[in-house]
Amino acid sequence: MTEPSAPVSVRTIGDNPTTLWGLTTAERVRRIARAAGLAADGGDADQGPVLLANAGFAFDPAWLRHAAARPGFILTYGGVPVLARTRNGEESARIETAMRTEAAIEPTAGMELLAYEDGPTIENKQLRKRETPFLMPLRPETVRALERASYFGAYKGVTDLLTKYLWPEWALVLTRICARLGITPNMVTAVGAVLCVVATVLFAQGQYWAGMAAGLGFMVLDTVDGKLARCTITSSWWGNIFDHGLDLVHPPFWWWFWATGLAHWGLAYDDRTFAWVMVAILGGYVVQRIIEGAFMRLYGGMHIHVWRRFDSRFRLVTARRNPNMVILFVATALARPDLGLIAVAWWTAISCAVHAVRLAQAMRLAARGGRITSWLAEE
Repeated sequence: MTEPSAPVSVRTIGDNPTTLWGLTTAERVRRIARAAGLAADGGDADQGPVLLANAGFAFDPAWLRHAAARPGFILTYGGVPVLARTRNGEESARIETAMRTEAAIEPTAGMELLAYEDGPTIENKQLRKRETPFLMPLRPETVRALERASYFGAYKGVTDLLTKYLWPEWALVLTRICARLGITPNMVTAVGAVLCVVATVLFAQGQYWAGMAAGLGFMVLDTVDGKLARCTITSSWWGNIFDHGLDLVHPPFWWWFWATGLAHWGLAYDDRTFAWVMVAILGGYVVQRIIEGAFMRLYGGMHIHVWRRFDSRFRLVTARRNPNMVILFVATALARPDLGLIAVAWWTAISCAVHAVRLAQAMRLAARGGRITSWLAEE
């Protein structure tokens, strides 16, 4: 019986007093390694294979995961090795020397050398994107640029239009403040949860503008907590449950109490209208989540939003919380919050139908022997 292979050991080479998001390179690499399921004990480079990380550089966590899966892989910057997945002690010693002396490295037989300057792209399945992840020398003068690069590197490539385009800069400022003050991602999520509840109460009272202001604060903090966790490598099981559970549960309450709050505007629905609007919005919300879950289950955990370019573009506007709030904002500005919720109901039904068709098309293609792969992996 074959013994399971031990996880790759990760070792940081060199010393660097400059910190990124308050973390030394050694501590940051250790956290990245543990988050990736790798051994962060440093290993013994003289005894065999190991993953070496150059302390003189800061890099996106995606690079470490990419290197760990490729024995004989070397990522260089200006010819100097930054990450190397060695295969034996001799190889480890040679690359370690190059890292410490900032010397260019020449690959030996069977080694894969990748120069960062060539702009190589890799798929980041966790964040649903294909890109050239950041890599830069870590010095006092590069810290701010690296913070910005790591922050935007933590953004999902496929998301809604508000998260992607409207508040990234606001959230960056807040993320920096939180990191400086030692505020944890779970603290940010807790504040966001309070604002979420406040928004729900205000919607029930028909105070839509105040409710949307509280909701906006919650939606921005919903971005900040995730970015703070990824930038400081402090994601946790409880944090993920807290954050994603809140995201999953609260939208139906917002839409329900938005509808009941219409009475304060003299625009209350009759019973029949209230019923069909709620069935369309809440039922569509549940069905759409079921479709997304079914797609992931059928096709190896891949999100329906990253199957084809169309799906990624449709994710910008599909009937989820943020696009729905845009519809309600416009309708309230026109003094017709009642019509806004009806528009959300129709858009939810349309979005649900689009996703159902896409799932059916994928199933048909798979039944014919076709492969269901993300367009991000095909670039």
